[in-house]
Amino acid sequence: MIFSTLEHILTHISFSIVSIVITVHLITLLGNEIIKPYDSSEKGMIATFLCLTGLLTTRWIYSGHFPLSDLYESLIFLSWSFSLIHIVPYFKIRKNDLTTITASITIFTQGFATSGLLNEIHKPTILVPALQSEWLIMHVSMMILSYAALLCGSLLSVALLVIFRKIFIVLKVIIY
Repeated sequence: MIFSTLEHILTHISFSIVSIVITVHLITLLGNEIIKPYDSSEKGMIATFLCLTGLLTTRWIYSGHFPLSDLYESLIFLSWSFSLIHIVPYFKIRKNDLTTITASITIFTQGFATSGLLNEIHKPTILVPALQSEWLIMHVSMMILSYAALLCGSLLSVALLVIFRKIFIVLKVIIY
């Protein structure tokens, strides 16, 4: 009972923090002079990462196996992977240009995982014997991390295409 309550609290805290972070990022995109909200949004993503880590650890302890056995756990792990991809460059260079992309994709994956569509699969279940292999767990976790990197790269390329298109339109107007 205490594990499910803790899991529920961590899920809602992390979703609320990510919602606030994405709002701060949209405000920061509109006005570039604001520095304080940007720093607080970075700290919010770190808090989201810690909440998701606590959520996955709680599910691991409660179920007795690594939490990748169903869609809910996989989506939460994918959301954790996006926040990890966000945090690693931040600690390296203290400036992260992927912030808006990673924060928005984190809120969408976590929002879908915690929506009412997946209510029946929130309870951890016993794994089938074929899924109890450590090699398979390692394979699945690395695949989900690579999916997160692939999605971030794809969204970054779409953002660059939009930016280049706007630059091309502005240059075309200037030339003619």
